[in-house]
Amino acid sequence: MTSPRDPARYELRAGIVKALACPARLMIVDELAEHGERSVQELTAMIGTDGSTVSRHLSTLKNAGVVASRKSGTTVYYRLRMKCIPVFLNCIESMLREDSEMKCRV
Repeated sequence: MTSPRDPARYELRAGIVKALACPARLMIVDELAEHGERSVQELTAMIGTDGSTVSRHLSTLKNAGVVASRKSGTTVYYRLRMKCIPVFLNCIESMLREDSEMKCRV
């Protein structure tokens, strides 16, 4: 069993945060959180970039454990594996709104 302050735990956490630290990946996470499972082609159309770029983003997210995939024929579908990520992102959105409101008052 690892201790709560085990450096390896922080490395794992940092890996997840690093995987999320990209606007396109955040768009993918939002899409999967809102609509559930999506194919690479659907995500490519949504992001507006080429399929190989989207596949690399999905690979990064999958390696971090954020998303999971399944294959049906030749199509690969992705879904959000970490259901807590949208809660985390909503927290960030709340802070951004609060900061924006504070700036408007000044």
